[in-house]
Amino acid sequence: MREIRAVTTDAAKGQYWAEESLSAVPQEDFIHVVNVYPELKEQRIEGFGGAFTEAAAVSFAGLSDQAKETFLEGYFGETGLRYSLGRLHMNSCDFALGNYTYVKEGDQTLESFDISHDREHILPLVKAAAQRRGKELGLLVSPWSPPAYMKTNGEMNHGGKLKEECYGLWARYYVRYLKELQKEGILVRYLTVQNEPEAVQSWDSCIYTGSEEGRFAAQYLSPALKEAGLGDVEIFLWDHNKENMYDRARESFSVPGCREAASGVAMHWYTGDHFDAIRAVKKAYPEKRVFFTEGCVEYSRFGDFGEVQKAQMYAHDLLGNLKAGTEAFFDWNLLLDEKGGPNHVGNFCAAPMMCDGQGGLERQLSYYYIGQFSRHIQPGAVQVASTCYTDALEAAGFENPDGSRAVVLLNRGEKALPVYLRERGEGVFFSVEAHSIKTLLYE
Repeated sequence: MREIRAVTTDAAKGQYWAEESLSAVPQEDFIHVVNVYPELKEQRIEGFGGAFTEAAAVSFAGLSDQAKETFLEGYFGETGLRYSLGRLHMNSCDFALGNYTYVKEGDQTLESFDISHDREHILPLVKAAAQRRGKELGLLVSPWSPPAYMKTNGEMNHGGKLKEECYGLWARYYVRYLKELQKEGILVRYLTVQNEPEAVQSWDSCIYTGSEEGRFAAQYLSPALKEAGLGDVEIFLWDHNKENMYDRARESFSVPGCREAASGVAMHWYTGDHFDAIRAVKKAYPEKRVFFTEGCVEYSRFGDFGEVQKAQMYAHDLLGNLKAGTEAFFDWNLLLDEKGGPNHVGNFCAAPMMCDGQGGLERQLSYYYIGQFSRHIQPGAVQVASTCYTDALEAAGFENPDGSRAVVLLNRGEKALPVYLRERGEGVFFSVEAHSIKTLLYE
């Protein structure tokens, strides 16, 4: 071990990414060991990011020039979270100012297709983020609802299904959207078939069974992408909560051609941990990838939680997902106003950065907890095997493309936990304080 650094976020002590140097010491403690085995490699990590919703983009537009600079650097710059990924909603979502699509109602040819709505706020923010990062962002696109005329209920909200006769038209809609983004210099790497395909919501939503989703991916979306020269764009299924992800993967991948068409399964966190559901998908379909594509602190459920509890939700889920084999993390809204919106159905929530109502920004504690991962686990890193002496401490280890290690340790308990971190006969001794998170960095 060389140049050992510890980076700590401990709100009780006022520490936010506080750094200290540590020295390797001979092993005398055999009780409090965390082992790291870099030769036992697991999944490759694509990166970390958040969603460029219309709510985030409109909130960004209302910031002062100084706050805009703080936002861009804070998420995409070297001194911030170093995000490399982003999510876009095709058509409106709940965190938009209202229902909208890119075509006129009833258009069966897509001749009226026009993304000028997104050019007002969303696309300028995407471009500014990519420019700050200094390279392309890995973008994922998800639809919440097709246009009303393509659906069985005749509206974008309250569920409904994609009409059978509109499967081909809807697939061409994806292609047209991606092509329009290309004209703006924005490239998309990943698609999901449908955001939350089992949820009938009061906002933009559309229902698919697993078989319907598999058939749409295999028989319509994948062929349309390939015909348009977009065959390298990866398709992900499900894009909903973890508790049902294995059942849906099994149902969708049983459709002829779906296993060849789709690269993986996307999931959200709103029904609990279910880390073993990720393992089940990876075991049954080892060639498939799993992306975490949405999670947030909902005010309707967790509004009375303290900031430490909210931050720990993120870190606990990240550690469990990554240990189970997840390759990418997409948080929900990058930015929201002081009310937790704007949102056209009053479905408010928190974001790692929030507007203060006066043109400025406030960082939530969750921002710093996410940074314990995203700042130090580089795109292209691999998870490596690790063991831990107690379930009171959550830990995961990673090897970066440059060979450096990052080991993240979370203590959600009331007492400090001693740790002897050991790799190949060398080790370092330290403590992880109560309700804190620490990342060890070394070569």
